[in-house]
Amino acid sequence: MAALELALVLLAVVLASAVLDQVIPRVSLPLIQIACGLVVAIIARGQISITLNPELFLVLFIAPLLFHEAREADKASLWQNRKTMLSYAIGLVVAIVLVVGFAVNALVPSIPLAAAFALGAALGPTDPIAVASISKHADIPERQQTTLQGESLLNDASGIVSFQFAVAAVVTGTFSAFEAVEEFLIEFFGALIAGIILGYLLMKLAAKVRDLGLENTTFHVLLEILTPFIAYLLGEAIGVSGIILVVACGITMSLVPNDLGPHASRMNIVSSSVWNVLTFALNGVVFVLLGTQLPQSLGGLWLDEGISNFHLILYILVITVLMHGMRFIWTLGSDALAFRKAGEQRTFAQRMRSALVMTLAGSKGAITLAIMFSLPMYINTGTSVEGFPQRDLLIFLACGVIIMSLLLATFVVPVLAPRADQSSKTRERDNEATADILRSVIEELTARQTDENRASIAPVIAQYNDRLERFKEKQDLEDESDEALRIKVLEWEQEYVLDLIEADEVPPLEGYQYVSRAARIEAMIKHGKNRRLAFFRWLRRTRTVLRKFWNKIRGRKRGEGPRTTGRIMRDIQVRASLYVIDRLEAAMAESPYQSEKISQLAAEYHRTVALLRGPAPSITALTESSETDLDATRLGLRIELEKIQQAYEDGQISRAGAQRMREAVYLMQIDLEDYV
Repeated sequence: MAALELALVLLAVVLASAVLDQVIPRVSLPLIQIACGLVVAIIARGQISITLNPELFLVLFIAPLLFHEAREADKASLWQNRKTMLSYAIGLVVAIVLVVGFAVNALVPSIPLAAAFALGAALGPTDPIAVASISKHADIPERQQTTLQGESLLNDASGIVSFQFAVAAVVTGTFSAFEAVEEFLIEFFGALIAGIILGYLLMKLAAKVRDLGLENTTFHVLLEILTPFIAYLLGEAIGVSGIILVVACGITMSLVPNDLGPHASRMNIVSSSVWNVLTFALNGVVFVLLGTQLPQSLGGLWLDEGISNFHLILYILVITVLMHGMRFIWTLGSDALAFRKAGEQRTFAQRMRSALVMTLAGSKGAITLAIMFSLPMYINTGTSVEGFPQRDLLIFLACGVIIMSLLLATFVVPVLAPRADQSSKTRERDNEATADILRSVIEELTARQTDENRASIAPVIAQYNDRLERFKEKQDLEDESDEALRIKVLEWEQEYVLDLIEADEVPPLEGYQYVSRAARIEAMIKHGKNRRLAFFRWLRRTRTVLRKFWNKIRGRKRGEGPRTTGRIMRDIQVRASLYVIDRLEAAMAESPYQSEKISQLAAEYHRTVALLRGPAPSITALTESSETDLDATRLGLRIELEKIQQAYEDGQISRAGAQRMREAVYLMQIDLEDYV
């Protein structure tokens, strides 16, 4: 019952942190959740026992989060920056182990050198959860963002292996550099190979189930959720890094090309929704749990009179400076090589700021804490059992450095790399690209219209017009006025009917009545008449009427009256409307006017023609055309997916923007096929 209460409390706190994140936008979500966890630990002390099993923590929280990060990572960018990424994931971790280890041993001689190395190893890995959260508040350059992402996916192995050997040295009193390197290579590359094999086998399993016709979304989504746990436990069972195996498996499984069928669309949207909720909850619980550990980690030493609190703070500050200093030097060297290779020239200030951003963005988090809590309580010296030397102090220092790194990343990185302008530009670009994609779909559907399929495609075009109007209203995009287009269309109508009168295809009396009505509407839109245009039309009308009016009056049969005149006017309006529709559709691709404006106006003329030509279709006719309408809607969604991919490949829309649009299309495909 206590475990259930704890789970419910943690989820409630995560939910509350989501609200607080909106209220306090300047503070990163991990810090808010750590503070919430601290409050929970203080309130629940003595009522709910909060303990942290490091091994369970890694498999239950870190494994699925890293699996999701690996699946969502930009594989092309990771491969392009693989050398830099590996230098951070392996070389920098080893450098931090050495620098922090020697410094801690010098500051606190009671901490053995091997135990100090263990602290340095735990502080080596960056936390992928913290890095992802900080990236949302700062404009970190793409190359550095990719390096941070890849580093946080891979440096856990080097940190954990270094930690294990350091602890083994403390416990046994011996250390072999050769054995350490050998063990690391086995764990790292063995996990890579095993992860690729496992990912391939799981892909084959999913494909086999699909080939058997068992298109079950629940099966595929549950398989994805179980995969990180299977991968981690397999790594532990065969003696390789479970974390690296999870990452390799996730990257391998993400290389499967996505289908565009309704079944695949449903699976994609359900999988995305499940992972979004799951990762948010797990991320939140990780940092809330970190907050709950602070009182027991910090409280004892803080109240211990045997060591000065001033010295405790000094130790944390020195370790933080040394750790970030080593990272800063490493970044300067890495950037110098990268800029020289690319032939890019940067000022001293630009190089310093870039290195500082990369340095401070690599914050520590729950993985460091989980590693430190795996320190053994006791060691067997052969003659007696003793406590692990300065275990509480080591955990205290690790917690302090975690908090310092998060504070620096939260409040300093956004100042060095403000995100507001770039984020605004990205959103504006994505919004404009989204509107252009919807317009291009309207143009494509209009171009595919024929007399046979017009009845089914026209409603789909109208739906896209409505979507585009709602999108522009929601995003507050500037909307082009259709006044000039409507004036142009009315001019087309008048010129066309005048041509019909000239060719004796319509009676001049009714024809001029129609032209006069169109001219009045045009004048109303213009808020006044174009005197020059009106004068030339008056000359043309006068010339025609003098030639034909008398003959038409004499030739009118007895009994012709308002009914016949009304029929002639309807015929003129139908012909003029069809002429306008043809010109609008022909000019859509090259016209300077927005496609949705042209399409909306064409739809108005289509409705006018439908009303003038006859009664509404019967229920039977509507039923028979339903399948054709579904085909037209499917066509529109398929065209939209093609336009999204084209815009993404052309760099017109960001990866996140393209993904949001695809998910929306997948959802509409599911709804269309009645699977939801």
